[in-house]
Parts: sequence; C-alpha cells; structure tokens
Amino acid sequence: MRIVLYPRVAPDVLDIAERLLPPGFTLKMVDPSVAPAGLAAALAEADFLMGFVGPLPAEAWRAAKSLRLIQLLSAGYDSLQIEQARQLRVPAATNGGANAISVAEHGVMLMLALYRRLPQFDRDVRQGKWRSAARGETRYHELGGKRVGLVGMGMIGRQVAKRLRGFDVDLWYYDVRRLPPEEEAQLGATFAAFDELIAGVDVLSLHLPLLPETRGIIGEKELSAMRPGSVLINTARGELVDEPALVKALRDGPLAGAGLDVFAQEPPPADHPLFSMENVVLTPHSAGPTWESWPRRFANGYANIQRVARGEKPQWVIPELRDLPEG
Repeated sequence: MRIVLYPRVAPDVLDIAERLLPPGFTLKMVDPSVAPAGLAAALAEADFLMGFVGPLPAEAWRAAKSLRLIQLLSAGYDSLQIEQARQLRVPAATNGGANAISVAEHGVMLMLALYRRLPQFDRDVRQGKWRSAARGETRYHELGGKRVGLVGMGMIGRQVAKRLRGFDVDLWYYDVRRLPPEEEAQLGATFAAFDELIAGVDVLSLHLPLLPETRGIIGEKELSAMRPGSVLINTARGELVDEPALVKALRDGPLAGAGLDVFAQEPPPADHPLFSMENVVLTPHSAGPTWESWPRRFANGYANIQRVARGEKPQWVIPELRDLPEG
C-alpha cells in the first residue's frame, strides 16, 4: 500500500510520519516544486494521498486512477478540489480533530491577549515604558464573568468550551445541530439562536468550516448588532467575516477589539487596514500546527488509511463527498 505525502513537510515532521508509518505501507513525500509530470507519476502509483492537499494540476488528477482516499492532515478543506475528487469517486477525510486542542488553546489565548492588552504591554516594556503612575488609567479586563458565544460546536468548539469552564464565563453556543442535553450540561453551555447569540455576548468566537452557506456569515448586519465593547475571535477561516465591515466596526464601534488568526487573503497585503489598528491581535494562521498536534495528525490519518485498506468505510469524510458509492 503506497501513500503519497503532499506537499512537503519539515524534516522533523517527516521523521514523525515515518516513525508512525504502519507496517505494510510505504510513504513517499513529493515536493510542491516538482513538475506536474512528477506529481502525476507519483499519484499514478499511489493508493492514498495524505497532506494539506490544495489544488492539483489536471495532469495529476488524471493519473490518480488507483487512489482510494485523500486523507487531509488539516481540519479545513476549502482549498481541496472537491469536484475532481468526486469525478474520481475518491472520498476525502479531515484529520479527526487532531488539531482541536491546539486551535482551542490559541482561541482562548487571543481572548486573553485582547482583554489584557498583551501586545501593547510587550511593546511598552521593550521601549522602556512602564505603567502609568495613575492607577487605572489604562483599562484592561478579565475574561471571567464575560458571556462568551461560540458559533460552531464541533470538535474545536467543544475543546474551547472545556477550557473556558475554568474561567467562570457564561457560555453560549450556536450550531446547526444542537448538542444533547447531557453534553450541554457537561460543557456548561447554553444553546442560543444565532441572532440572539450575536447580540447577547461579550466575546464572539468562530469555529465553522468555510462553506457556501457560511461565507460572510459575520457581515455588517451581525457586527452592528453586537454589544458595545464586545470582541470577535476568528481562528477558523477569514472568509467567514466581511473584512471591510469588521474594520468599520473596530474603528467606529461597536467592537472594542478582534483577535484574528485568519484572513480572507493569505498572506494579507502589506497595506491591510487591520495592521494599523491598535485594538487587534493578529497571528499568521498558526493556531493549528503545534508540535504536539503532529503525532495526532499522522496517527489519525494512518488509522483512517488502514480502515480503507481493510475494506472498511473511512471516518471524518467531508460532507460533500459522503454520498459517494462504496468500493
């Protein structure tokens, strides 16, 4: 059984992939700089494609006649060419929540960094500035006691909820599928309608996949409806938010701040208006790939590949391809 790993990963990450490789499988990493013919040649011999799979050249898709599963190492799949996979009748699966802990921790970090003005304080100390002699002149806040709203309660959303329990927040959530009452009780989470949640929380945190129905789900209407002084956290996908409307809401209200790990265009342009705003904390789409997440990504991916190799159905197949016939 032959697995192609694409695109290239760092040598230390490749060591993890090779160490966890199950018996009876071979792993070949293909560099994205290879010519289309080289990628096509590798996929022509592959039973499985694993990695952060984005657009592939048509030549590569035509060659992948033996492919049985596209196993993503990511939770997101918006760059995957779903129609090409459908034409080949090849299912594609996400990473089974391997990065859920990483993203959840990053989201809570952004909440705290905003409320405690961490970037500003770090800059001040490095520039020789100390706190004002007038106590209370600089306002920063506690997360405890705030009402936090999670939009999306999948694997990542539930991990965020677990971590927020220790902060004594009032936790609301919205998802198209409501959790069972016992799980809501375990997480300390209250279900709310989407519009009610948007208008009723101090912190709005997004944990949704990018789909046609979620693109721009947070637009001018939603931002205008948020509480004065509220903050937005986005560790999911930049296109979930109307960025010009976000800039306006941060400049003119009602938003007091935003913590963003993702942008509509990545990397963002050098003159992006968010770069000049003091009330934002920005990170470079780095929430997911912690060092500890890599073994989980490969372990989940290999387990799914082994299921398919045994003739079983894969787990975590993306919704758009779940209707593919078996075999």
